[in-house]
Amino acid sequence: MIQRSLVIAMAVTAFVMLGAAGQAPVARPAAGAVRGLSFDRVEVYRGLPYARPPVGDLRFRDPQPVAAWSGVRDATAFAPACLQAGVSMPGEPWSPSSEDCLYLNVWTPKGARRGSLPVIVWIPGGGYANGSTSIPLYDGGRLAGRGAVVVTVAYRLGALGFLAHPELTAEAGSSGNYGLMDQVAALEWVRDNIAAFGGDPQRVTVAGQSAGATSVSILMASPRAQGLFQRAIGQSGGLFEPVALAPHYLLANAERDGVAYATALGAASVAELRALPAQQFLGAAAGRVVHPVIEPRLLPRSPWDAFSAGEHNDVPLLVGFNADEARSLTDVSGVTAANFAETLAARWGRLPPALLAPYPFTTDEEARTARADFERDLRFAWDIRAWARLQAARGEQPVHAYHFSRRPPYAEGSVQQHWRAGHFAELWYMFDHLEQEPWDWSDQDRATADAMADYWVAFARTGDPNGEGRPQWPAYSTPDEQVLNIGDTIRVGRLPNNGALDVFDAVYASLRGPTP
Repeated sequence: MIQRSLVIAMAVTAFVMLGAAGQAPVARPAAGAVRGLSFDRVEVYRGLPYARPPVGDLRFRDPQPVAAWSGVRDATAFAPACLQAGVSMPGEPWSPSSEDCLYLNVWTPKGARRGSLPVIVWIPGGGYANGSTSIPLYDGGRLAGRGAVVVTVAYRLGALGFLAHPELTAEAGSSGNYGLMDQVAALEWVRDNIAAFGGDPQRVTVAGQSAGATSVSILMASPRAQGLFQRAIGQSGGLFEPVALAPHYLLANAERDGVAYATALGAASVAELRALPAQQFLGAAAGRVVHPVIEPRLLPRSPWDAFSAGEHNDVPLLVGFNADEARSLTDVSGVTAANFAETLAARWGRLPPALLAPYPFTTDEEARTARADFERDLRFAWDIRAWARLQAARGEQPVHAYHFSRRPPYAEGSVQQHWRAGHFAELWYMFDHLEQEPWDWSDQDRATADAMADYWVAFARTGDPNGEGRPQWPAYSTPDEQVLNIGDTIRVGRLPNNGALDVFDAVYASLRGPTP
């Protein structure tokens, strides 16, 4: 699968270069002119710097404004991904990575008038440890062809992006969240420069999937991001669980873990951490420090607390999750009725027994289904529903929610075959990239991709995903809780797992006030 994906990526690159044989487009952001590539209907500019390289003394610091250049900068090749050891999804082509990685890419329709089009800023997922803007699936050309400017953003990952440490806190007033600060800096770049590419800086949608969606929930809660976007999209991610379940998010605990991590690297000070070769930050020990931090500057309160108080960045919101999220992330093939409790505890530690009540089983196959459904709800579904409920209850702007259950026709023997409608599955449809995989796509698959891409671009344009030629998508509200079910057909209904999520509400309420 990886080898075939690399072949596809090389073919796409060859096609792009053929498409660039005509006159190369030039855009003029504030730092200097850039030369991109031209397709039939779309122009693309790759590897645009939005901040200075975060290396040397700039490691573990806020992103700094990019230095200007003279002449015309080449913008035809992707920059390296931010430093990482793996990939963000199975089967993804490997991308070279570097600590010098604060770059973004722009797709824009040919002939776009200055400042005229809605903008979608895409934040890739990857668990804050992996992720690249150069994988073919994130190519923004098909969405741009529908009348939007698409921006994909790289941000610092791993310990380089999220290390908290008391010495760093003493330097700047807080620490951690450098990758999230990069996202804010990229949004500031979009505000100041996107008009030069045809984008309207007052119609910016910040969007992401998985850790990218978690980032969107944080940006909606962050005072630092106020006014930088006018709509938000979160796909299969969010940060709303009680802090009591994740105390490592608190700054004091994150600093403690950061000191232990630095000690494991043999660094007794931040100066020594900044002097280490970047590759030393890729070890497995980094896992304990790779997460967002509730800290005074970027995230002074959890998203739950910010939304509950009505003190979030209140913009139109589109959120949803997939029916089989966990099946592309967790191997449940070895789960049996006999070892269910043991394997679950090995993965998640001790959990309140009440959380498991909605997932009964007797046979081994039922145990595997129970494990996959439980992890879907624990990791994704509950956060998404909580996010939608909070916005509906506390925000003045509407929220539209979806449930994605369509199963792509994965190739026999492929790494994705057992995913069903798993984590990542909606991306081929939402980006309208069915052509990237030689699977047996049906007319209904193509109609679903066409509808999803249109919904997403319409939402970026107006804050409302609706339009002619596709089913009406009602705003989410309580107690109706109507969502768009995207499966064998597209129709409106309620979430099929609402009852299980109600159990999560009850357990979480015992840790921290009731769900709205």
